Amino acid sequence: MTQELTTSPQTETAQPTGGPDWWRDAVIYQVYVRSFADSDGDGIGDLRGARERLPHLARLGVDAVWLTPFFASPQADGGYDVADYRAVDPLFGTLSDADDLVRTAHELGLKVIVDIVPNHTSDRHVWFQEALADRPRGAARERYHFHPGRGTDGELPPNDWESVFGGPAWTRTTGPDGTPGEWYLHLFAPEQPDLNWECPEVAEEFASVLRFWLDLGVDGFRIDVAHGMVKAAGLPDIGRTEQAKLIGAQVLPFFDQDGVHEIHRSWRRLLDSYSQTHDGPARIGVAEAWAPTSERLALYVRPDELHQAFNFQFLRCPWDAAAMREVIDDSLAATASVGAPTTWVLSNHDVVRHPTRYTEDSPAQGLRRARAAALLMLALPGSTYIYQGEELGLPEVTDLPDDCRQDPAFFRTFHESGQDGFRDGCRVPIPWSRGGESYGFGPGGSWLPQPADWRDLSVEAQTGDPDSTLELYRAALAVRKEVPGLGDAPMEWLAAPEGVLALSRPGFVCTLNTLGEEVELPVPGRALLSSAPLEYGAGTVRIPADSCAWWAI
Repeated sequence: MTQELTTSPQTETAQPTGGPDWWRDAVIYQVYVRSFADSDGDGIGDLRGARERLPHLARLGVDAVWLTPFFASPQADGGYDVADYRAVDPLFGTLSDADDLVRTAHELGLKVIVDIVPNHTSDRHVWFQEALADRPRGAARERYHFHPGRGTDGELPPNDWESVFGGPAWTRTTGPDGTPGEWYLHLFAPEQPDLNWECPEVAEEFASVLRFWLDLGVDGFRIDVAHGMVKAAGLPDIGRTEQAKLIGAQVLPFFDQDGVHEIHRSWRRLLDSYSQTHDGPARIGVAEAWAPTSERLALYVRPDELHQAFNFQFLRCPWDAAAMREVIDDSLAATASVGAPTTWVLSNHDVVRHPTRYTEDSPAQGLRRARAAALLMLALPGSTYIYQGEELGLPEVTDLPDDCRQDPAFFRTFHESGQDGFRDGCRVPIPWSRGGESYGFGPGGSWLPQPADWRDLSVEAQTGDPDSTLELYRAALAVRKEVPGLGDAPMEWLAAPEGVLALSRPGFVCTLNTLGEEVELPVPGRALLSSAPLEYGAGTVRIPADSCAWWAI
């Protein structure tokens, strides 16, 4: 049942602040709600806990917070299986808690972006329950992808599509009399049936859902699987296995179909109408879209579509100067072609944390590279996303016991192959203090165990330590706000030795050394910030291995 606010959001909602184009160079902090802060001691993060920790984000210097799904859900996939898009799951609090969080964020000068999941619902959603009870080709089934199977008795799936989480993308239903029935499509877990966006009722429902949260005061939406809502006509076979490896490498009949763009255009019109009606800054749409090229990704951020799209090419780039420069050039060129800013991100709740990804020899090396990569990212034109805990230098937790894992991908694919699951390890609750059962995460334990050495990586331990990663992020975000040439401004490459990147912005230079040894360069200007101590010679500076420095010119 949808929860009710004690006050009317239409009349009493705090209004967002900031300029109309705030999103073009915003630094946005991702809160994975269940792992950020727990207010009630059940070991799971919640909205009240997140609200209480918002001052940390304000002090950090970010512009907005993105909240992962907190809607009513059976939690088969960490809340990305939504049963009611207008209700808060009791696990995370109440609708009033969401309202309080938005208001408090606005009072602190932070905007709020919420996750919306339009590709699929939970199998507990009332629509899907009605579809299961309906007859083949009935009206309730039109909202999803129900199809008869192939084979003599329909015993084979309708096509060869595979789930992103492993296994077939189809599950067969069972009729009231126990006989096998039609199959339904789920590109993720079986508990996440895909919606059929060819059905007008689906589009109408989601327009209503967006209005509900916009009326509550949110400043935008991160659109989960923004590339997946439209499937190719006829649902053609792909003709090969291991299809997940093709995501982001080529257009697939279930991902990055051209038809998704009309959906995003309709959402842009809705978002713009709220910005105009409330005479305030833009309400934005952010696409989580996997596309095979930067050019196809740019289609999602054309002037009449969404405002931003995540740049996964940058996230997946190895620790290599030439590769980084190529990705940066391609990304900037693609978004410039449509007049949009580029976004930059190093980690999120679906990938191995970048200190661990960058590690070849030792965790210390991975952290050095992660600190340097953060300064490079924050020096680039456009908007930046920070995943909770990266400002603390948290590594991936790679030794979680199987019996505490909850990632469906682990159980469907990785557990069976003997490999480590790749999502629980980046979702371990973050440490706030040196002591306590959960290092300040909450008054009780935590839903995933935290490493003992995380006490030294906590916010409390790092605050005031000039050499800490937390203070490096705080300083970098302060400089980013102070230097007019950062954010949404031009960039040029400067000549640099192999293995070194040097870029200039108006009044600013960034130098990155990706080599395993220090390099000596002419002093570019006045040092503003560096990820490792610099040493000077006569008119030269020695940039340490795996480090980055900022300069005012």
